[in-house]
Amino acid sequence: MRTSTSSRLLAATALVAALGLTLAACGGGGDDDSKGSGGGGKSGDSLSGQTITYWASNQGTSIDADKKTLAAETAKFTQQTGIKVKVEVIGWADLLNRILAAATSGQGPDVLNIGNTWSASLQATGALMPWDDAAFQTIGGKDRFAPAAIASAGAAGQDPAAVPLYSMAYGLYYNKKMFADAGIANPPTTWDELVTDATKLTKDGKYGLAVEGANGAENIHHVFVLAKQRGANWFDDQGKPTFTGPQQVAAVKQYVDFIAKDKVAAKGDAEYDQNQTITDFATGKAAMMMWQSAAPAIKSHGMTQDQYGVVPVPTLTAGATGDAGVTSMVAGINIAIFKDTSHKEAAEAFVKFMTSTDEQKALNGTYGSIPPVVEAQSDPAFQTPDLKVLASVLQKSAAPLPQVAHESEFENLVGPAVKSLFADAAAGKAVTDDSVKAALTKAQQQMPQ
Repeated sequence: MRTSTSSRLLAATALVAALGLTLAACGGGGDDDSKGSGGGGKSGDSLSGQTITYWASNQGTSIDADKKTLAAETAKFTQQTGIKVKVEVIGWADLLNRILAAATSGQGPDVLNIGNTWSASLQATGALMPWDDAAFQTIGGKDRFAPAAIASAGAAGQDPAAVPLYSMAYGLYYNKKMFADAGIANPPTTWDELVTDATKLTKDGKYGLAVEGANGAENIHHVFVLAKQRGANWFDDQGKPTFTGPQQVAAVKQYVDFIAKDKVAAKGDAEYDQNQTITDFATGKAAMMMWQSAAPAIKSHGMTQDQYGVVPVPTLTAGATGDAGVTSMVAGINIAIFKDTSHKEAAEAFVKFMTSTDEQKALNGTYGSIPPVVEAQSDPAFQTPDLKVLASVLQKSAAPLPQVAHESEFENLVGPAVKSLFADAAAGKAVTDDSVKAALTKAQQQMPQ
């Protein structure tokens, strides 16, 4: 049975309280043989016959689709090692809640997926196994992974809390036919150009842009980039929130103004939180969207790759560099091991399998993401025009979200604040600098001191 230290319990409980989450029943553990009475694991052939539990994030078009994909892949691992894997695919709405519950109770899985933006927050609970040099050597070494992906695996100056599994970046997707019909020769490179083009494309019940206004995570990703382009961060060097600065206010207002002022996105987009943006884009209801690694989802709606293009998200000025040229957060999923697992070696063997070059090709190929394992990136499957653009974004113009202990609270307070502003815009209420600052001030006041 797993136990947790008192310091971990206090840290995780404080994080749960700060987030205001209701703890869901934790499905920690699996069959009786998945738990041992001591730490560490067994080596060599003696690992055969063990069962480990794996909480996987929902990466595909549905949880059922992920179950089928992962069943096939984990069967390969079992055949190679004799280690059984009990997989549970958890939706994004529940995943962080479940992980925090496991961190407080000590009753969690052996291996789990985490959004890379949560890395530092979960690292602060002490619940995850640190990936020091020795741990990385068990899976082939840290240098196998892209530097940008490693930078989003935990706080600077500390051993990473997880290992990169899937990498993604945002791009601007645009409908080639709708652009041609509107007489627009090239996709926009600046925000002014985007609004101009989107205005031309907004007609006959169709809109120039689709946004996911009720999705807190999407809101955070975009306002992070828009603030970064203005030279602003959401935390200072001491990790204290700086939500109410003029650049942060301007970033949020610009994003909400796609509905409020520019009227290039539909009012109904203020309620989108289940990837309806992709549906509207793929079915021709919207000419553009800003999304991360969307090819499989677009294809599922019948849109072919030659019907759309992908370019970097616009910047305030053309050709911007440095922070002004940031066009995406470093998006992705990491894989972690619970520190108190009684099957450490079996868990490490599973992480080694999931991050092996062949498995990276298989999994990222299925999900339309980019392998964080550099050797896998040269595979032809990742040389499609859209993935080449997104890979370039990751290498040249992506920045990690703040790797601070309270990043999760930032997401869970500012994301909904932007959602409420979108709701105001959809209802016809004025969205002003003052109303944006008031919403961000309220969010900042709720942050832990």
